[in-house]
Amino acid sequence: MGTVCVVSDDELVERVRSAVRRFPESQRVLAERIGLDSTKLSKGLNGTRRFTPEELTRIADAGGVTVNWLINGADDLETVASAPQRTAARSPERSDRYHQILDAAWHMIAERGYHSVRVADVAQACGTSAATIHYHFPGRDDLLTEALRHSVKQAFDRQVAELHVIDDAHERLLRLVELQLPSPGPLRMEWSIWLQVWNESALNAELRVLHSDSYSRWHDTIARTIRQGQQQGVFADTDADEMTMHLTALIDGLGIQVITERPGRSVELMRRVLHDFVEREVVRTTRTRREET
Repeated sequence: MGTVCVVSDDELVERVRSAVRRFPESQRVLAERIGLDSTKLSKGLNGTRRFTPEELTRIADAGGVTVNWLINGADDLETVASAPQRTAARSPERSDRYHQILDAAWHMIAERGYHSVRVADVAQACGTSAATIHYHFPGRDDLLTEALRHSVKQAFDRQVAELHVIDDAHERLLRLVELQLPSPGPLRMEWSIWLQVWNESALNAELRVLHSDSYSRWHDTIARTIRQGQQQGVFADTDADEMTMHLTALIDGLGIQVITERPGRSVELMRRVLHDFVEREVVRTTRTRREET
């Protein structure tokens, strides 16, 4: 069972400084890269201003680390979210060119569709050659595989950044729901990647294994939150895995309807339906049972 880790501000700031030092360009360029005023970045690095969850996520990506490492000191530490078996985290072993290619491919696949993206398109977007793309990604399937890992890392980073300060399991579960809504921007693009991975996984056994591992991480994160809520006495004493199966299936089904723009489906409606499910099936059952006893 994961728990909320208590990390000192000094420890967090020191690890953020280390991540910033890994960035290959100046601090000013980094500030521009993560969309943060350079003065605010300096104050954060001096410990006079706290970084927001979104800022920590962007700093982790730019510095080649995970948010889990920034906050807890380890990439694979099991805390508020289940850690992925392997992510596309930036590392010294992988060049900036590799990650430039991955970022370009990720955006193109999300926006155009996997089968509409050619290696030549990625090469043109990166200002390099097709041979360079093939050097880092031998086959086109490798681009989709790493795009999925990239999406998993982004989701994991967001969850750790947002949830590590939330001890109440009910509040945390609602926040997890919010982080999974296909809202315009990166979240909708991640949904696009997942939708294509689901399709390709039906035909590609190797991708199916990676998809299963990645989805298990999401399932485990929800399940551990439900179990914690049961320990806190705010959730019903039911089978956490079974409840997770129902909730994730509902999220998947509604998300697909929203992203494919089924008439009458929206992010707002999806949020309302999911909140109602949590209150009716996960929370209210507890209250009803207490009233009955």
